[in-house]
Amino acid sequence: MRIWSLLLFAFPLLGAANEPILPLEPEIGLDADKVSLGRSLFFDKRLSRGSQVSCASCHQLPSHGADVKPLSSGVNGALGELKTPTVYNAALNIRQAWDGRAQALYDQIDSPILNPKEHDMTWPEVVAKLNQDKTLVAQFTRVYSQGVTQHTIKDAIATFEGALITLNAPFDLWLKDKSVKLPRSAIAGYELFKRYGCISCHQGRNVGGNMFAKMGTFGDYFGDRNTPIQKADYGRFNVTGNEQDRFVFKVPSLRLASKQAYFFHDASHSSLESAVATMAKYQLGRNISDSDINKLVAFIDSLAGHHHEMDLENHE
Repeated sequence: MRIWSLLLFAFPLLGAANEPILPLEPEIGLDADKVSLGRSLFFDKRLSRGSQVSCASCHQLPSHGADVKPLSSGVNGALGELKTPTVYNAALNIRQAWDGRAQALYDQIDSPILNPKEHDMTWPEVVAKLNQDKTLVAQFTRVYSQGVTQHTIKDAIATFEGALITLNAPFDLWLKDKSVKLPRSAIAGYELFKRYGCISCHQGRNVGGNMFAKMGTFGDYFGDRNTPIQKADYGRFNVTGNEQDRFVFKVPSLRLASKQAYFFHDASHSSLESAVATMAKYQLGRNISDSDINKLVAFIDSLAGHHHEMDLENHE
């Protein structure tokens, strides 16, 4: 009897472990003081020239951790070249940015700070600017013995970003315990997701973000797009210079895809249904029915978890 009881309790865990998608769990061991300091810096416009924008200007936490516009605006209204990816669950990605230019969140912070279309600053300028704030300096000194430096600024922001894990998605709760109710359409969508082969690129805890893939494996996505190819469209090629990396991008996480306003690196689609159909055509070589698309969308919607930052106003 005792053995059967143990097996019954183990079944939910075994079920989750045997699936190609795993539930998200909270990040543990993060320094709470660093998280708090990093949050302040994330919303601090002084990290940009003229104090015009902050990290939160493009990575809007109350929505889905990205921008509600196709392309984000930096200093003096300069438009970026790629859709802003969500910062939620970004710590789980194999690399950062669409082209994987940065190894980790810590490294990625250099890009927006130095980019003339984003924050348009240098690190000496940022450090000098923040050191003028005695209250902030005192806060830094309590957390880091070395005070305000390029390293401590980046480390604090990266630690805060590492805490942005969305939890308790309906699908995750169902994965852990199949007695939890999940809409039949979402369950059917999950089975289609595996059957069609979407799972080959979108799997693991983040349902993506752990590999690179060419945009247009089974068709000429860029040729059919009817807009000129830009340098940003070359993707990972811009980082490696290897021809096989042309048009290759990091596979995005689907965790908050149903909350997004635009899709793909070029923000070329504004509905999840259209994005799913496009992915089926160009990445799987399939034309799928509207009925199946709706089920896939229901599944993707069930992947969306929650973080308390979503409940707060964007004080940036």
